[in-house]
Amino acid sequence: MSDPTAADDDWLLDEDDEQAPAPKPIDQRSWRVLIVDDDADVHAVTRLALRNVAFKGRELELFSAYSAAEAYRILASTPDIALVLLDVVMETDDAGLILARQIREELNNHIVRVVLRTGQPGQAPEQRVIIEYDINDYKAKTELTTQKLFTTVISALRAYESLMMLERSRIGLGKILAGATNLYQIHSLREFASGVLNQVSAILDVGADGLLCVMSLGENDPTVVAATGGYAPLASSEHLPGDHPLLPTIHKAFTHKQSQFDHPANVLFIHTQEQRELAISVTPPWPLAQIQRDLLEVFCQRIGAAFDNLYMFGQLRKAQEATVIALADLAEFRDHGDSGHVRRVQKMSTRIAEVMRERGSDDPELTPQLLEMIGLASILHDVGKVSTPDSVLLKPGAHTAEESAIMRSHAEIGQLVLERAARMVDGVSYLTYGAQIAGAHHEHFDGNGYPKALKGRAIPLAARIVAVVDVYDALLHERPYKQPWPYSDTVAYIRARSGTQFDPEVVEALAQIIATEPELARPDEGAQA
Repeated sequence: MSDPTAADDDWLLDEDDEQAPAPKPIDQRSWRVLIVDDDADVHAVTRLALRNVAFKGRELELFSAYSAAEAYRILASTPDIALVLLDVVMETDDAGLILARQIREELNNHIVRVVLRTGQPGQAPEQRVIIEYDINDYKAKTELTTQKLFTTVISALRAYESLMMLERSRIGLGKILAGATNLYQIHSLREFASGVLNQVSAILDVGADGLLCVMSLGENDPTVVAATGGYAPLASSEHLPGDHPLLPTIHKAFTHKQSQFDHPANVLFIHTQEQRELAISVTPPWPLAQIQRDLLEVFCQRIGAAFDNLYMFGQLRKAQEATVIALADLAEFRDHGDSGHVRRVQKMSTRIAEVMRERGSDDPELTPQLLEMIGLASILHDVGKVSTPDSVLLKPGAHTAEESAIMRSHAEIGQLVLERAARMVDGVSYLTYGAQIAGAHHEHFDGNGYPKALKGRAIPLAARIVAVVDVYDALLHERPYKQPWPYSDTVAYIRARSGTQFDPEVVEALAQIIATEPELARPDEGAQA
């Protein structure tokens, strides 16, 4: 077919030299039309009549089927067929009618336009067929001149295009709702930005390159937050290069505070309630259709709300963490402990849980919730010490049996306090895991620990992890009652108690971290070789 040059609704009757068209993007490919008839001459005449027809600058791509069964296979395997020119009488007297019903009911295709063409209208009366079958037009072959065939095809394609726009709008809005829901679950700004780019690509239904920038108030250069596709190398840059081709359009979007659609540079402008401004640049291989622009603008409104929620969530999370650390520091202060202990326990507990997941642990408690919350929860492992009298807590040397019982009570007191707080929060929270850790991090894997002599996996996983980390860090660093142990002695002590005091699976995860992440396993000079 010749390269389409006509305006909307034009059709070409000249016979130019045929050339293989270049691959077209999704919104510029040919209209697919299926001719279904058992008469080869009908196919030849139809192809001749439609040989140079174009609609909205897009040519026709004609498929042929010589039976209803063959047509069914083509429709089932070929996407985006816009129109079926369907004969009634083929391998059976009603083969075309059966196929029309199969298209709607079995293939569940309600968008393709079906035009019935029959040479024997008496066998399939028009009135009955229109009422009983979901077809879009009924024509006798004798009345289909070239001009009438053209009119029928263009009308059907226009109807198909309208239905496709509605369907794309429905799908796009569904993706917006799903995407916005996912974005509310993201806590990191960079993860949020990457999620936004993924959702924009999904709405466009293409693998478009994307670039997300945050414009801080009072600055002239957009800060790069996330980038995909051809722009991925920019993700590690703080600012866009001064000669970057997108920079003028991005500046224009920020200056005018509205989206700019100037293909190939399309920049979506987002302004949030917290007075933050973002720009998303998308570069699909064709100009964005109006429906795509409208969908993206709707999504941008949701992104703005999600960004504000992300900011507020981040502030609440920081306040929450600061409160937890203050409580933990209070307990450590009373014990004259190392102020960095709880921070190190937080980092190592989180990493051990991650390594256990990476190693394929089958522990049912190793859930995404635990992975997210164990670090913050671990900070509270010794919060019960605030109830221990100074005469016992700070006593040098050995404790009496009564003093040991008082000292050990900090585990149950810490659990009781945190459980009471956890009940004030719906669902599982870091307080839930904090209560488990406070109450059970002195339990032993073989059942010889305290306060309840729990054994094996009866000890909560969070507590089994912190039990190892707490002892490892305490031995490795100076405490009021001891000097730091040598690094090798500390590791040997933990390994020797694998299966008795400690969960072997947790010990193996710690061993992997020691071997592969020494900067985490020995975070400061307090560790001695």
